[in-house]
Amino acid sequence: MKITVLNGSPKGKASVTMQYVRYIQQNHPEHEFVVHNISYEIKKLEKNTAAFDAVIADIKTSRAVLWATPVYVCLVPSQYKRFIELVHDKKAARAFAGKYAVSLTTSIHFFDNTAHEYLNAISDDLGMKFAGSYSADMFDLVHRLHQAKVLQFAEDIFTVIEEKRPVAKKYLSLKTRAFAYVPSKPAGKIDTAGKNIVVCTDVSKKGGNLDKMVSRFRDAFGGHVDVFNIRDINIKGGCLGCIKCGYDNVCAWTGKDDFIDFFNSRIICADILILAGEIRDRYLSWQWKQFFDRSFFNTHRPVLKGKQIGFIVSGPLGQIPNLRQILEAYTQWHQANLIDFVIDETGTSREIDARIDSFAKRAVEYASRGYLRPATFLGVGGTKIFRDDVYGKLRFAFLSDHAYYKKHGVYDFPHKNYKMRLTNAMFTLMMRIPKFRKKIIGGMKYGMLQPFKRIVGEWR
Repeated sequence: MKITVLNGSPKGKASVTMQYVRYIQQNHPEHEFVVHNISYEIKKLEKNTAAFDAVIADIKTSRAVLWATPVYVCLVPSQYKRFIELVHDKKAARAFAGKYAVSLTTSIHFFDNTAHEYLNAISDDLGMKFAGSYSADMFDLVHRLHQAKVLQFAEDIFTVIEEKRPVAKKYLSLKTRAFAYVPSKPAGKIDTAGKNIVVCTDVSKKGGNLDKMVSRFRDAFGGHVDVFNIRDINIKGGCLGCIKCGYDNVCAWTGKDDFIDFFNSRIICADILILAGEIRDRYLSWQWKQFFDRSFFNTHRPVLKGKQIGFIVSGPLGQIPNLRQILEAYTQWHQANLIDFVIDETGTSREIDARIDSFAKRAVEYASRGYLRPATFLGVGGTKIFRDDVYGKLRFAFLSDHAYYKKHGVYDFPHKNYKMRLTNAMFTLMMRIPKFRKKIIGGMKYGMLQPFKRIVGEWR
């Protein structure tokens, strides 16, 4: 069978992800794999109609499409996201309808799940049959166990496609409402309390809902609010995946466009950061994805630590929990505080005005108090993945992260807590003795409350 492989790596053939595809191809020469280096050639695909049409022509004559891509900041690279938007902009979606879809990613498993959910949803929206996904650690393939797993996955997918097995659609089509937001003037002005408030937006349509919500938020304050449109920033391209920044946080794009200067002079200096965007397919725009990807010159350091971050979103956010999780995760692993989301998906203009006013007040109140909610699994789990990999296999490539993690106590490995190790050793020994085990288990319920006695007193 013919399978069109859409390579999402900006590195083209020199992609870790493509080594997995190549391994499958070598072990299944009976199938035809046609590879298109989508992210690497995105500028060409944007401008050259013939080049874009060649990709679509191969998809039309294929039984299946393999979305093969690295994971960049919880999703696919911005160049890949751009291609997905081009498919819709160029009215090429029909070529995908009825084809089987498969996703294969490589990463360190930092929110690889949200990338796969995105590709699944995109496939469903294109009328495809999503047959399955495979998420590999970057270097899994060097181990025989994982070599076998990759081939088992491939063989299962081939069987599903060859036997034309039915596949259930996981995501229903998005429903958008025809609603024009008409803001009213704020009843009063909110004091900025001397806080530096920065709004970044990707407004593409003047007078649209997003433009009006951003303006209404800005007008809610008595002091100055900086508003920047990321479409107006001179950004030459997306993250290249070269990890040049790993040594000293100097990006390959340094001096070639304005993104790094903008990020360091505007974003890093903000006390309150509002990110405002319009939903495109199952995410925000590719320009926003480019913004997040290019921010990786900071590597795995939480450079937005302590900031108040909020989101203004135009579109059906409530129907895309995967996107909301990504934005929440972005805030948490940066050790920032999520103010809230303002959306136009529900509510009247008056209700949206009230939400914006409350949103603006909370932003200043939180910033003034230095409020920071404790992280959930999104922040805790993500940080531990970075901690372990930077300490281990990624250290030589990300020396700037290693130095930061040592200095700021990110290397909080539990095995370095010698008091805890001694306590565990003692109680582990005692638990092997039936008499003590019974006593320990019997007293566990109230024993767990002992550390809290000096704070809240005895439970009554």
